[in-house]
Amino acid sequence: MTPHITAAELADALADPERSPVLLDVRWRLGGPPGRAEFDAGHLPGAVYVDLDRDLAAPPGPAGRHPLPDLGAFGAAMRRAGVRRDRPVVTYDGGQGWAAARAWWLLRWAGHPRVRVLDGGLAAWTGPLTRETPEPAEGDFEPEPGALPVLDADAAAALARRGLLLDVRAGERYRGEVEPIDPVAGHIPGAVSAPTTENVEADGRLRPADDLAARFAGLGVRPGVEVGVYCGSGVSAAHTVLALAATGVDAALYPGSWSEWTADPERPVATGPERG
Repeated sequence: MTPHITAAELADALADPERSPVLLDVRWRLGGPPGRAEFDAGHLPGAVYVDLDRDLAAPPGPAGRHPLPDLGAFGAAMRRAGVRRDRPVVTYDGGQGWAAARAWWLLRWAGHPRVRVLDGGLAAWTGPLTRETPEPAEGDFEPEPGALPVLDADAAAALARRGLLLDVRAGERYRGEVEPIDPVAGHIPGAVSAPTTENVEADGRLRPADDLAARFAGLGVRPGVEVGVYCGSGVSAAHTVLALAATGVDAALYPGSWSEWTADPERPVATGPERG
């Protein structure tokens, strides 16, 4: 099963009650207001709003701006949204794909076997929208973490030396030319620049799998090479993990990412266009 689903495929699935997935609306913008107002203005019929900052992350702190959520709180939020282990889930956002990928990654990591992201997000959907707030039946999903690989700071540093660690922030942030969010500019020594924005076409849909595979091969992804991914706070990196999965590559996510790395002044920082 691919990690993403087209709008046409989703429409077909929603028309069949036996295949109909749970829909999670995860609209979110970095530094912007919560996406609840956008959800209330119109969403896919039956979709439940999920707040990334509240439901898909713990409060910010030394572990980063979007640490992994408390498992009990995450499981309760997913059950309130109607998530069941025996029913597929489709996540979507406004079209960027980052927030939807964060929800996809968390659910997969926590053991849900069938989760996909709406390719292109709400912008790709041509079906009806509604302002009705659903009241889903309580789900039964209980998180069992470990289904996807995770890195902490030490493991990310080690992987940058022995394998391939991708930094998917904008190139100027990787190079240390600017840093609009976190306290220190630069990158983890040994990491390779691989901006998440290059995973998608102009309309926000994932590039074809062959194109993605060629892109990642050019960055050093090849059989036998262990791959890890980080960003600023573990959100956009989830999108690159998804893009890699679309090519058949299983990559580890560093959830704390640069915001956790720079919280410790003892950790080394590299700048410039090279791995360092």
